[in-house]
Amino acid sequence: MSSFKTALMALTALGAASAAPAQEPTGPDRVSITIYNQNLALVEDVRRITLPAGRTRQEFPGVSASIRPETVSLSGEGLTVVEQNFDFDLLTPDKLMTAAVGDDIGLIRINPATGRETEQRARVLAANEGVVLQVGDRIEVLRDDGVPTRVIFDEVPRNLRPRPTLSVTLNADQAGARETTLSYLTTGLSWRADYVIDFDEAAGRMDLTGWITLTNTSGATFTDANTRLVAGDLNMISGLGGNYGGQNYGTDSGDAEGLADYYIYPIPERVTVANNQTKQVGLYAATDVPARKRYRSELSGFSSSSPQSAAVAVVFDNSRATGLGRALPGGVVRVYMDDVGGQSRFVGEDAIGHTSAGAEVAITTGSAFDVTVQPTVLNSEVIRIDQNNARTRYEMEYVVRNARREPVTVELRQSGLGRAGRLLAESQAGERPNADTRVWQVRVPANGSTRLTATFEIQ
Repeated sequence: MSSFKTALMALTALGAASAAPAQEPTGPDRVSITIYNQNLALVEDVRRITLPAGRTRQEFPGVSASIRPETVSLSGEGLTVVEQNFDFDLLTPDKLMTAAVGDDIGLIRINPATGRETEQRARVLAANEGVVLQVGDRIEVLRDDGVPTRVIFDEVPRNLRPRPTLSVTLNADQAGARETTLSYLTTGLSWRADYVIDFDEAAGRMDLTGWITLTNTSGATFTDANTRLVAGDLNMISGLGGNYGGQNYGTDSGDAEGLADYYIYPIPERVTVANNQTKQVGLYAATDVPARKRYRSELSGFSSSSPQSAAVAVVFDNSRATGLGRALPGGVVRVYMDDVGGQSRFVGEDAIGHTSAGAEVAITTGSAFDVTVQPTVLNSEVIRIDQNNARTRYEMEYVVRNARREPVTVELRQSGLGRAGRLLAESQAGERPNADTRVWQVRVPANGSTRLTATFEIQ
């Protein structure tokens, strides 16, 4: 078909549809899109149309090319839907020529030397890997031979549309203008959240900026759309929208709206998202939020090992008292800090799940090679309780080292206690946030170390 693509085409007439639309089709007056996590969106398209009484066919051009036709719903005062068709075979030069096979077309060729035009009629015999024509008693192949050529078609086939179009046969109880709402599910719309944190460690403060990235490959442009984002996984059956189900992300949603077990995040302003476009819009921003750096070492089970680097995280409370207090959609958080010269540097990133207001948020940025924890089993013995039961007693030593020029506090977490595990002794008071874990906040001086010991009995 490459030869045909090089030809300059002109259309002389359009084919009339067998049932004319009730009025000239126009785009929506208002549109709302609700975008889910699973490449799925609900579109609500509001248009004011004028209809005669009785049965008519109304076209709705500009709907998504990825529409799920079985999910279409149309409502309007005094209207009933008789039939609906979704025409998605789009008008292209190749399809126009393929549809003309067996029919006559016009050929206009221009002599490059004189500029004189000659017109001929030709019958299209084939349009497969090229276009084969019968011109009079000759068989020709339409090719790019340097001679300017225009191809003239008598009509556009009814099944070819310049853009995806939904046509609906309606029955109106009376003539007049009315507002209709067209709603449907479509694929090709998705969203994700991204955050940037500028962290000032010395001041114990941070600035947080949240962005939403919208991607539209649905085949339609949504202009000035009222846009909402849904956080949560829908129950889907063979790729179709099913019953609501899934996980609950909390009860305090801040500014987010609630729907069943999901959060809905409204975009503050109307958004235009063109087809095949990725767009970023601001979700919200907060400045001067209290934040701190945390060093954490998590040990599972009781064994000796070489020194392990502590994980570094920026921690803050997502509460109204800190200037936040909004539900945060799950996404990637990137953290920046100023170096000694005042230049902002990227120090790491982490992913967060959908986070309710009031929750503590920890963004792990990496490991601290200069802050380490070395666990050592000083002694272990099996203590027989009876013929069928025994306990293991562990005497543990933890050496926490700090090679930094300032003191640090390391959150040391020892898991593996189990519900029946007992703490017999510890050199520093800790706490047990759950049945399986003991936690200590270990203060370590600059360029120094701190030794912590503990004895456990584990069944």
